[in-house]
Amino acid sequence: MSTDCIFCKIIEGQIPSKKVYEDDMVYAFHDISPAAPVHILLIPKKHISSAMELELADMEYVKQIHLAAQKIAKQLGIDEKGFRIVNNCGKDGGQTVSHLHYHLLGGRNLNWPPG
Repeated sequence: MSTDCIFCKIIEGQIPSKKVYEDDMVYAFHDISPAAPVHILLIPKKHISSAMELELADMEYVKQIHLAAQKIAKQLGIDEKGFRIVNNCGKDGGQTVSHLHYHLLGGRNLNWPPG
């Protein structure tokens, strides 16, 4: 864990969140500024700064995040109509928190291209 990372502090319970899922590798919670009716952030419990910092040993986290996204999509009723999983990487990619995270978006028609 990183002592100055907001997502690490959320995982540790130092900052409150509206949790929707947790296991030994993944923590998921509602985004405080939702961009869709359903907007969940999925984060690994290991501090990894971005997708560019992933190593082969970290692939289990990515796998578990996607499996958690499936469970959450079913739980929140967006599995049938569809949803989007997004990872922003780097400043120009829209990453605002330096902790690997994925956005699970759904609950409405998501246009393409995204922006």
